[in-house]
Amino acid sequence: MQIKSMIKAIAHLACFAPLGYLVYAVNNRLLGGDPQESVLHLLGYWSMLFLLLCLTVTPLKQITKQSQLLHYRRMLGLYCVFYLVLHLTMFFIFYLESNLYLLWQEVVERPYITLGMAASLMLIPLTVTSTKKMQRLLGRRWKKIHWMIYPIALMALGHFIWQSKADLNEPLTYMAWLLILLGYRLYRRFIR
Repeated sequence: MQIKSMIKAIAHLACFAPLGYLVYAVNNRLLGGDPQESVLHLLGYWSMLFLLLCLTVTPLKQITKQSQLLHYRRMLGLYCVFYLVLHLTMFFIFYLESNLYLLWQEVVERPYITLGMAASLMLIPLTVTSTKKMQRLLGRRWKKIHWMIYPIALMALGHFIWQSKADLNEPLTYMAWLLILLGYRLYRRFIR
């Protein structure tokens, strides 16, 4: 039991490491000429990365037959939301100066922001229903709600690709990761 707690504590520290790096990088002026933009993009990037890691847990558990991996799926999903909230807060406060009208304008006029905002809003019911109590309360409906993670992931990656104007190699690598995960799930469903 103590080893399990220690592993979980290490996992939490690893999930907070990007934020620690960010604080260090800001304090030591390591983020280049436009640190605000770097912080915004890094927060969005880590949110997307935690989303992909969360989706990777189930196939990894099925392939390795290590059911204890499932203990980390919810944690990774909540860290995805944590970094997303920081990403959205950064965008709203530093780019839009907390102006709701400007936020509405950005969402309406920039399709990649529309896509990212839609994915963010769709994550709310998943976050609210992520507890074991909600799982028991909702029964089979819980799985239907959490199935939304797949379109959310596609939308989040669409947002990432769309806003990556120059080099598409990295965004397309993450899209390939997601497509492999979706393909694996379809394969499992088909053979069942």
